[in-house]
Amino acid sequence: MTREVGRREGLDEQAVLLVAGLADLAVSTLGSAMGTVRGLLRRSDAAELAAQAEHDLAARGRLVLDRYAAVPPAHLEVLARHALARKSAADD
Repeated sequence: MTREVGRREGLDEQAVLLVAGLADLAVSTLGSAMGTVRGLLRRSDAAELAAQAEHDLAARGRLVLDRYAAVPPAHLEVLARHALARKSAADD
């Protein structure tokens, strides 16, 4: 019974250590990101940089929508087009 209590405390301590480590990682990452943002705001071409970022994001969004929102042609439609193409090639 003492063994289970000691083991439970060890798991609790490990969980606390993991959460503390994740929190420290998040804070340091956030601090680094804020430093990067501050550096970008100090640039003289910040407006151009923001416009380019907006353009890049719009292009990326367009690619994503084209990839996932485009409905592929119906299978029978593709077969009909191939059949018409073969027929017109045979007639020539």
